[in-house]
Amino acid sequence: MRHLKILLLEDMAADAELVERELRKAGMPFTSRRVETRAEFLAALGEFKPDIVLADYAMPSFGAVLALRELHVLGSGIPLILVTGTNSEEIAVECIKEGADDYILKSSLTRLPKAMANALQQRDAERARAESEQQYRLITENTHDLISLLDSGLNFVYASPSFARVLEQAPDQMLRQPADGLIHSGDRRLFRETIDEARFFREGRNLELRLKHARGKDEWISFECTVSIIFDAAGAPERVLMVSRDFSERKRAEEEIRKLAAFPRVNPNPVLEFAADGTLTYFNDAALEMARSFKRSHPEALLPLNTANIVKTCLANDQKRLHIVTAMGERRLTWSFFPVPNNRVVHCYAEDITESLNLEAQLRQAQKMDSIGQLAAGVAHDFNNILTVIHGHAGLLKSTPGIDSDSLDSVQQIAIAAERATNLTRQLLTFSRKTLLQPQLINLNDTIDDLTKMLRSLVGETITFKRELQDDLPKVHADPGMMEQVLINLAVNARDAMPKGGVLTISTARIETDEEYVRQRPEARAGVFVRISVTDTGHGMDPQTLAHIFEPFFTTKEIGKGTGLGLATIYGIIKQHQGWLEVQSAIGVGTTFMVYLPPSAKIPDGFTRRQTKGTAPGGDETILLVEDENDLRDLVFEILKKKGYHVIQAANGVEALRLWGQHRDEIDLVLTDMMMPEGVSGRDLAECVLADKPEIKVIFSTGYSLDVFGSGLSFREGLNFLQKPYDPETLARTVRNRLDS
Repeated sequence: MRHLKILLLEDMAADAELVERELRKAGMPFTSRRVETRAEFLAALGEFKPDIVLADYAMPSFGAVLALRELHVLGSGIPLILVTGTNSEEIAVECIKEGADDYILKSSLTRLPKAMANALQQRDAERARAESEQQYRLITENTHDLISLLDSGLNFVYASPSFARVLEQAPDQMLRQPADGLIHSGDRRLFRETIDEARFFREGRNLELRLKHARGKDEWISFECTVSIIFDAAGAPERVLMVSRDFSERKRAEEEIRKLAAFPRVNPNPVLEFAADGTLTYFNDAALEMARSFKRSHPEALLPLNTANIVKTCLANDQKRLHIVTAMGERRLTWSFFPVPNNRVVHCYAEDITESLNLEAQLRQAQKMDSIGQLAAGVAHDFNNILTVIHGHAGLLKSTPGIDSDSLDSVQQIAIAAERATNLTRQLLTFSRKTLLQPQLINLNDTIDDLTKMLRSLVGETITFKRELQDDLPKVHADPGMMEQVLINLAVNARDAMPKGGVLTISTARIETDEEYVRQRPEARAGVFVRISVTDTGHGMDPQTLAHIFEPFFTTKEIGKGTGLGLATIYGIIKQHQGWLEVQSAIGVGTTFMVYLPPSAKIPDGFTRRQTKGTAPGGDETILLVEDENDLRDLVFEILKKKGYHVIQAANGVEALRLWGQHRDEIDLVLTDMMMPEGVSGRDLAECVLADKPEIKVIFSTGYSLDVFGSGLSFREGLNFLQKPYDPETLARTVRNRLDS
């Protein structure tokens, strides 16, 4: 029994003591406070906070009826029992109407404890019911779910305020309206069938419904609904309770989850998941396929040795580990680990990078060869200017009247050395693809036939020479001399690789390459090509040597046994013919060089060289000489002057244009270097003078190649093009040919 606080509204202290004595006799624990006036009563309500009020009716200024009215105004819910000495039904009825819980005569106080217990129990029940109703009201008014009651005809009799928030439907306007008006026509049959099931099984049933939003007739929101039947006291169905929850967001989330779940499953790259202890808990089909490609039955066989430690470290530090590379034979795999701390797992993505590493290596090699080619071209250009001076002065000395035999012999040795140096620079230019082509329509089988006797003699008797030539081989546009140089250089390399003898095989074939082939070889192209293969059975090369064989001056031969320009020259020739080279080699097995060239339609027409023998005649025309190298300009001036020409010299294009303006009508020919400082090139100069005087004759000269010229001009060596280095007679002959053309 709980301890009660009792407020006694009694003006007679003796009567209050009688009440207290009776309660103690009943064994009721309590604390009491007696008050007589309204002020005391109100103060005690705030300070004492009684559980029950026992009030006398007959009080001088403040009695039970007034106390009831104060309690009603305050809304306290404290029960009040009338305890009076007046036995009057009118008084009892009046007090009960005002809200008294019971009526006890002072002459019958034995009934007071039970009356108090009943009053307190009833007020507790009412308070609990009120609190429950308040909770349900708060729930229905604040929940996002739609709560509604339908009558037996499925019309709304209640709709929660959430209808206004979620569907913008006014709840008061929904009352007595049929539920069908809110439900999508395609869902109404299912709705009624579900209600019948709930009625039959006498329990709630779930379904999905599309309910109409007030914004438009075609806007519907999906809800997950539960319908229950409320039965009356006789067991007859009375109401339908429907609770609906908007699950469109959940459906979208579930769809996103399905998409995310599908990502690793359909990912073409291997995806794995590890538990916190490093155990492999998931892998996709791509991971299994990767394992099978290594002849393994499970991806675990491919994992890095310290995978468990990597996983634990990732989760402990919440840090990813990227690009861990492992080797499986000649193949390379990379692994990247990403921790997911909330789930205590680590995701891993794997990739076979063997092919990309090979492509990167090939690309680096191609870029390196291009860079070396640019360097070689620059070196050759500078040397060509120097060699032109050497050739020129040697030629002038040889033509000096009365030169003694010893001096003439020295001059000839100088000329021979200069020619040898010229051959070296020519090879450098060939490597860098900066020499003139003289292409013809040729059949490479015929070229090989013509060289067979020479090649047999070249390789020697200890080497067996074989030919395997395909019939009906497509013709190619190629420089015959350069093709012969390619074959001879490759044959010499093969011979040197077989010092104790072996087999040298030259074969030709028509080859068709596809995109897969090109993907493995960056320099290749897809299409039909003519292939020349030169195979030896020599000592072969290791991968380190293969990476450098086409670089200028790289050689594996002894000092003095080779220049290191043979394969570099071949590389340049084939590149200039729009082809490419491939090499296969293994130590102790031998080497195969494969040359790929496009058929004749793939290469444009080239240039023809004018050949004229004998001493070149001179003349008395005026020539504008434009050359930025002072020594070379002085030499050319001297050669042309001796041939009888009038020469105007310019050190660059800007100066040449100024002199052209002064001597336009006198000048018959412009001899200009192509590459010059001051921003006016030989081509720029030629375009200006030709625009001013279309009949003017122009000769271009360079130690580079036609690559720098661009398109729009036609060049013929010996007529309007002079390749450095050149000797005095070549210079004079070209000038005369151009003036006479």
